[in-house]
Amino acid sequence: MKDPILNVARSLLAIAAALDWLPPLLIRLFVGYFFFRSGLGKAQNLGKFTQDFAGWGIPFPAFNAVLSAYTECIGGFLIMIGLATRLVSIAMIINMIVAITVVKLKEVHSLTDFANLDEPLYALSFFWLLISGPGCVSLDYLIALAVGL
Repeated sequence: MKDPILNVARSLLAIAAALDWLPPLLIRLFVGYFFFRSGLGKAQNLGKFTQDFAGWGIPFPAFNAVLSAYTECIGGFLIMIGLATRLVSIAMIINMIVAITVVKLKEVHSLTDFANLDEPLYALSFFWLLISGPGCVSLDYLIALAVGL
């Protein structure tokens, strides 16, 4: 009785191992596309975004609005294609920390409120990419192969 169960378990583990390239690709495509679109929208409406930054009390609102919008837009694109993934992840984590601490924490009154925020989940996604890398379906991987890393 154990042999069929063991065989199924081994087969499932082999399938999972063969698909280990898929999770980082899907995370990169989903999160990268979200931030590319979000940043593009902010970059196309910098006046309003700058006003939002001023209202939140962020210093140098015009500069920081441009920095944030283009970090999201360009960073999202780079995450999607898997180029400079670890470096971009650092910038995106910083963007999320600022969003959480300056804007979102005002709405948080409990752990449940915090758990309902999207930004910590995005920050954790970028942290995972920072530590694990973009996976083998990425430009970073191809560049590493080309230079012999």
